[in-house]
Amino acid sequence: MIPLHITDEISRLRAVVLGTAQSNGPTPKLQDAYDPKSAEHIKAGTYPLEEDMIVEMESVAKVFEKYGVRVYRPEIIPNYNQIFARDIAFVIDDKFVIANILEDRSKEIDALEEVIQQIDPSKIIEFPEHAHIEGGDVMPWNDYIFVGTFKDKDYRKYITARTNMEGVEYLQELFPHKKVVSFSLRKSNFDPRANALHLDCCFQPLGKGKAIIHKEGFLIESEYQWLLEFFGKENCFHITKDEMYEMNSNIFSISPDVVISEKNFTRLNAWLRGEGFTVEEVPYAEIAKQEGLLRCSTMPLIRD
Repeated sequence: MIPLHITDEISRLRAVVLGTAQSNGPTPKLQDAYDPKSAEHIKAGTYPLEEDMIVEMESVAKVFEKYGVRVYRPEIIPNYNQIFARDIAFVIDDKFVIANILEDRSKEIDALEEVIQQIDPSKIIEFPEHAHIEGGDVMPWNDYIFVGTFKDKDYRKYITARTNMEGVEYLQELFPHKKVVSFSLRKSNFDPRANALHLDCCFQPLGKGKAIIHKEGFLIESEYQWLLEFFGKENCFHITKDEMYEMNSNIFSISPDVVISEKNFTRLNAWLRGEGFTVEEVPYAEIAKQEGLLRCSTMPLIRD
């Protein structure tokens, strides 16, 4: 059995699910895009190629190998996008939570059967149909769970709104001993520079008491201020709209002082090194074209 254990975003990683770009399928039709950034690249003829994304994901697998992390991969479904493992499920404490995601992506969880069979069935949780949630919006942080959401009544108008308040409330019921803090995210179906698809697209807690944040990703100023006070303004690295678009907040911690980051994030990576982090740089710019990056494509199962 896999002894699930996740209480934060930064403790030493021991086991993880890494998505796959194998048999990713052809470039989607514009009407089938799930987010504005993918749509932008479909229109421009610059949508990422499978062979390039495979190289990028294997570079992350090599970093995990270097640090002795056990890596699980999904079973390959022909011609199907299985890159973003974080969306479909997430672990909090010793519970494996199956997310309630877009119907078109429902096959992705079936490809994790090998992992699920190694989990105690009493630890597997499924959300009710009306409660929408995706792993990119959920961040366990010790006694807290930070959750990105969209509270407006026109929630259903936005394909980019992935976690509703029913999802937030159900999460609080599941983990009554934790404080679930929700943040309203800015959504746009059409402008990728004005769209925080998930919480990890505009915020990320790091080791050493640090965090990455993009102010404009938050719809409500007081919620952004709460995070700023929680981590301390001096500990927060603010990213610009363009850096948010390139997914600078969507890096991934292997331990409190080791992170995997995209090699083109020059300003961020210099700051991280200046703060004493070891930065493992990988190429991930092609995958970023689908409005997801390193955190989106990894689902931690065990941290110390």
